[in-house]
Amino acid sequence: MTKTTLLDYHNSRRKRDAQADVAPLEDGYWRRKTLTEMNEREWEALCDRCSKCCVISIEDADTGTLYLTDVSCKLFDAKSCGCSNYENRKQYVHDCVKLTPKNVPKLDWLPQTCAYRLVSEGKDLFWWHPLISGDSETVHIAQASVRNKTRPEGRLKMAGLIKRITQWPVPLEKPPKALRNRKRSGT
Repeated sequence: MTKTTLLDYHNSRRKRDAQADVAPLEDGYWRRKTLTEMNEREWEALCDRCSKCCVISIEDADTGTLYLTDVSCKLFDAKSCGCSNYENRKQYVHDCVKLTPKNVPKLDWLPQTCAYRLVSEGKDLFWWHPLISGDSETVHIAQASVRNKTRPEGRLKMAGLIKRITQWPVPLEKPPKALRNRKRSGT
């Protein structure tokens, strides 16, 4: 299995810092740094892997209203909740958007829960973010991800996409009781 990353190291404009790439992440770095101040590793870790940005949305040209579907990009792997060919995605999905500190504030289709959006707006991360919880599964437990909830885009045309409009659940505000009890007991 290949590692999915948000940044393409080969085409990234961020300076690589060999020491930062291997050093432990500073606790709460996203509270002290802007998106532009983050190194490659910090930027990568900021993604919660919800993959909502891989879901196709439709914008009403008259109202500007954005409608979310349950249809994902053709490269999206619903089981692993990530891109199946991230490094080469632009060769297959020409309109795939690379997130950057400059474009994040302008991308109205990013979910309200997106860590890049939150940091850009000066907000903190949610309890289920792996940097907060220490567990990459909490994004799924909180119902904040699209893992196993999408269908591939295939050959759908606009009429088919309109039929796939969905209301994604609001992520849980607090960890489920079983998870809170597990944390208290140290398991």
